[in-house]
Amino acid sequence: MDYDALEMAGGSAGAFYRPDRQDLIELPEGSELFVLPERLPVGIESDTVEPALLETNPYVQGEPIQAVAAFMAPAYTAVFTAAYQKKNAQAPLLPLFAYTAVGWLNGKFYVAAFRSDADIRQDPVGFDQDRINKQTAVRLTEHPKNRLIQHLGKCCLTYGCPAARNYFLGRWEAPLPCSPICNASCLGCISLQPAGCCPSTQDRIQFVPTAAEIAEIAVPHLQAAADPVVSFGQGCEGEPLLQAKTIKRAIRRIRERTDLGTINLNTNGSLPAEVRQLAAVGLDSIRISINSARSLYHERYYRPKGFDFGDVCDSISIMKEYGRHVSLNYFILPGFTDDPEEFNALCDLIVRYRPDLIQLRNLNLDPEYYLESIGFVPTGKPMGMRNWLATLQKKFPRLRFGYFNPQVR
Repeated sequence: MDYDALEMAGGSAGAFYRPDRQDLIELPEGSELFVLPERLPVGIESDTVEPALLETNPYVQGEPIQAVAAFMAPAYTAVFTAAYQKKNAQAPLLPLFAYTAVGWLNGKFYVAAFRSDADIRQDPVGFDQDRINKQTAVRLTEHPKNRLIQHLGKCCLTYGCPAARNYFLGRWEAPLPCSPICNASCLGCISLQPAGCCPSTQDRIQFVPTAAEIAEIAVPHLQAAADPVVSFGQGCEGEPLLQAKTIKRAIRRIRERTDLGTINLNTNGSLPAEVRQLAAVGLDSIRISINSARSLYHERYYRPKGFDFGDVCDSISIMKEYGRHVSLNYFILPGFTDDPEEFNALCDLIVRYRPDLIQLRNLNLDPEYYLESIGFVPTGKPMGMRNWLATLQKKFPRLRFGYFNPQVR
């Protein structure tokens, strides 16, 4: 509902702000709107410019009301999270999505966000479902014994995975999930959650594919697709470095047949010795996921088993030693990401380890649950996400920012 008496507010680690007009863009096509159960909307009073809680429906006396958030399409990064307050401590945990502030202006929905990558590879307008259904069915019929292709068929048709869809459409980046196990217990894991928590958003792969099964996907894709990338490490698996032997065999098998395209690894960076072996056999690029450049908050989120933040940094160093491309898959949460000390820690990491690209990925997790779980203590007023990005761009002019894994060869 549109309520004229309050202006839109944005959330930032528990604080509320009035977004500037330049903070707002039209709700991107393919985004979704969610109501937030047991959470009351917060707006901004026009005369005082102070946040105000709306506790009941202003148009129907006594009727309850719920806050609203946007889950944005890929390639967009939040400036503010949704502004709300829990009605009580029993409010349910929010599912594994990102919750961006959304408002209404001149007959359209607007979100507090910016486009962080011009690449159209996952734009909803590019996915024709009839074509996806037909081409997926053909590929599944052609390869009935390849378990990995059959698995990706489920990812494509059941979960609508953009990477799996692009594989069956024969373009851009194709996924190569391979690990049913993990060495971390991330708060926001999208393929495995403990009973009683928020449900995972997709099923984890239940087998380790063979090098032959992997190559049967990768080789034709690298040979025929435009700007081809194949990536180990997907949302439907655990940690791919735990299958480094299989990946190493697969890379060798792929490169025996084609030198085209980019072989990429999405990983938590936990096993630098395995990263070294993969770099030695031809891994072209790596994307290492981090929620924080500070070891304390990193380890409270990842809850690692047998590794620490130092191992993650060593994996970056090894890939740079081999002259390979390094991306940081940096989980964004306004108020935490742009906290002054988090910014300083990220700058220190960039100076020391020289990553090539930072991928700006919205954290898909209940914001309050995340901040409580890692024990976040603010160190000052947030910089603001647009200012955060502009400052990094000025400070590190050679560093790229985006959302997707690039084609690097």
